[in-house]
Amino acid sequence: QVQLVESGGGLVQPGGSLRLSCAASGTIFSSYAMGWYRQAPGKQRELVATITTGGNTNYADSMKGRFTISRDNAKNTVALQMNSLKPEDTAVYYCYLRRTDWRGGTYWGQGTQVTVSS
Repeated sequence: QVQLVESGGGLVQPGGSLRLSCAASGTIFSSYAMGWYRQAPGKQRELVATITTGGNTNYADSMKGRFTISRDNAKNTVALQMNSLKPEDTAVYYCYLRRTDWRGGTYWGQGTQVTVSS
């Protein structure tokens, strides 16, 4: 089984920056995508960004240009650098790992709170 541990959430002022990290442990696969979703109160969960084993990235339009996702395959970690944060970015951010081999399977982190407020 895979366990995902997130860190880096907290309170930040509008226009500020925050860096989230997610570390995977347990069974590590050779081919998998990792990324982030977020969910604000009363809103549906939405995709933030994804990154494949090979480093291909995908961002939601509202985050493009402000957020950057990266991964370190040697450390089995993924990071989300968030810049120019806005109050509407306030949400619980969830890390996920999805196997892209024949077996498949998706794993989720516990979520970390990001609050953007003055």
